[in-house]
Amino acid sequence: MKNHPPSIAQKLSNWLVPLAALVMIATWLYIAPPGILGKADALGYAVCHRLDERSFHVDGRELPLCARCSGMYLGAVLGIAFQAITARRKGGMPPKIIIAVLVAFFLAFALDGANSYFFLMKSTYGGRLDFISTIYLPNNTLRLFTGSGAGLAIAVALYPSFSQTIWRDWDPRPALPGLKPLAALIGLMLALDLLVLPEWDWVLYPAALISAGGVLLLLTMVYAMLWMIFMRQENEFMALREAWLPLLAGLTIALIQITAIDLFRLWLTHTWGGFPLGQ
Repeated sequence: MKNHPPSIAQKLSNWLVPLAALVMIATWLYIAPPGILGKADALGYAVCHRLDERSFHVDGRELPLCARCSGMYLGAVLGIAFQAITARRKGGMPPKIIIAVLVAFFLAFALDGANSYFFLMKSTYGGRLDFISTIYLPNNTLRLFTGSGAGLAIAVALYPSFSQTIWRDWDPRPALPGLKPLAALIGLMLALDLLVLPEWDWVLYPAALISAGGVLLLLTMVYAMLWMIFMRQENEFMALREAWLPLLAGLTIALIQITAIDLFRLWLTHTWGGFPLGQ
């Protein structure tokens, strides 16, 4: 158990991090479009092309993230929530068979993404790129499913890493110990995907907010871990409330990244919509 006095940097961060958090939250809220879906759009805007034809729609407007990114962040949020409930504080990596399944998910994600990208380039620039072959006609259903698989893989890698970093009493057993819990997790993801595909408003509204919030969640977790390592605070906490400072620091750094990308992209494209193509 660590029991050393806080450094000067740690003492200063107790004041500077909350101040920086207030500044960044206020800044991001100011530049983001109005309304809760507008704020969700601004989160998706930092990580996704947001092309209209490659997105699901609710009330005639595209979701904050394209079909592939919606699946990825929905899968990541579901995977983290599932492990938080079923594998509290467990930080062991999964068995090789599960890693193999997740690698297959990532390969499917990469293959479908590459095929979809080449098809987009050919569609945008006409005959100039006809020499590039596409394997099959891409569609939003495949984008959603392959994105979901990649999101589950991200969650299975991130959750135990986070547990190993934050908790003083983390459990070395695998957070996803076998094929049965993996099958349950995949089943839940498939059920969620099947609810998204019909584009029912009552499903897409919460899906839009959860997937956009997933962007902030993943970045916050990653930056919180980096903060704890940099400040030498890893394995010091017994409850989330004790870790408020690294978590707030992670949120702040995540908002800095999101705001910077939002402003740069807005300057570059002059729109909160998808990237303009063929211009």
